[in-house]
Amino acid sequence: MLKRDKNQKGFAAFYLTVLILAVVFTIGTSISILIYGQEKISRNIVRSSQAYYTAEAGIEDALLRLEKKLNWSSPYLLNIGNNISAIEISDIIGGSRVITAKGSAGNQVRKIEVYYGIKTGKTAFRYGVQVDEGGIVMHNNSEIKGNIFSNGSIVGAGVITGDVVVASASVVYGNNEINGLEIGEESGADAYAYSCQDCEIWGKLYLSGGSAVNCTADEIITETETITKKDLPITQEQIDGWETEASSSEIYIGDYVVSGGDTESFGPRKIEGSLTIKNNAVLIMEGTIWVTGLMTIENNAVIRLDQAAYGSKSGVLIVDDGKIIVENGAELFGSGEESSYLMLLSTNTSQIEESPAIDIGNNSIGAIFYTNKGLIVLNNNMEAREVTGYKILLKPNTVIEYETGLMHVFFTSGPGGSWEVTSWKEIE
Repeated sequence: MLKRDKNQKGFAAFYLTVLILAVVFTIGTSISILIYGQEKISRNIVRSSQAYYTAEAGIEDALLRLEKKLNWSSPYLLNIGNNISAIEISDIIGGSRVITAKGSAGNQVRKIEVYYGIKTGKTAFRYGVQVDEGGIVMHNNSEIKGNIFSNGSIVGAGVITGDVVVASASVVYGNNEINGLEIGEESGADAYAYSCQDCEIWGKLYLSGGSAVNCTADEIITETETITKKDLPITQEQIDGWETEASSSEIYIGDYVVSGGDTESFGPRKIEGSLTIKNNAVLIMEGTIWVTGLMTIENNAVIRLDQAAYGSKSGVLIVDDGKIIVENGAELFGSGEESSYLMLLSTNTSQIEESPAIDIGNNSIGAIFYTNKGLIVLNNNMEAREVTGYKILLKPNTVIEYETGLMHVFFTSGPGGSWEVTSWKEIE
């Protein structure tokens, strides 16, 4: 009996020993697994960080190549120690490039995307019409719905709904006047000028040195302070910047025609020749276009800004030294978003009515027309959103209807065509 008790006690001790060893083994194994897992996590964290910084290095390398105009191709690989950055650089669309870099470190991958664009330039069109020393000529039943600032005289037989401000004198033509206008019937708007003749003004008339002859106003006030000239809102530096952007991607030599109902999308592009869009054709602008010759849009053709490229921003089609002719049901649009406009800009110097710098013969409510040196002619029964030029002529039944949003128009490029990173984010 005593012997059996000793055997039982020995078995119990053995069992307890095995149990303790099992527990110790389990704990040891768990600790080993935990330590291994932590080490693996730590290695992955390190490699993930290495992958991220490898991707960043790829982005920085691409930006340096673009900024310094060094040679590059897309895609290309960059070795960073034992890691690799795979870099892709898109074409210019709407004044921007997309740069992506995928950094790989071991089994870890991180990806960064950067938008690199020409600086956005804000241009303020604070008036329905702004004109330089050439002034404005308004024919019967023509109308400007909005305020006006002119460095030259405003004459004719038109209606203006907003305030009219005319610089006291121009270098070329001497003292300025307003003549033959009806101003502010519904709004009670005021007029400011050196002198006035044959005008009906529903607000006040402020004279800066001259006299009022056959002019009626709520009150006529003789001012001693002269009204100084204002510069047009777009500088030559901005124009140069847009031309730089247009020529940075593609140069087409020769006359270019979009016709026969075709739809084409391109830009930025410089065309060393003329551009014609006609016969129901559609041109979708993906970037700034610069034309050195004549630009004609006619016969129900359309120019619009690409929505993906421009979004809420506005775009520019420049005709350098050439003329712009818009006629026969042609249509001009922004991207479709409310604050987006298409601006047609000519640097032509012609001030001849039969052959002006810009000749507009149809409704173009989605467009801005601009010439810093020449004449803009708006023909019968048409409407425009904003017109700015050296001189402006409104034929009978023409309407310019200013939109307040034009006070802050953002274009896809700015002075000198300088570039900046507009977005930097991790996408993978």
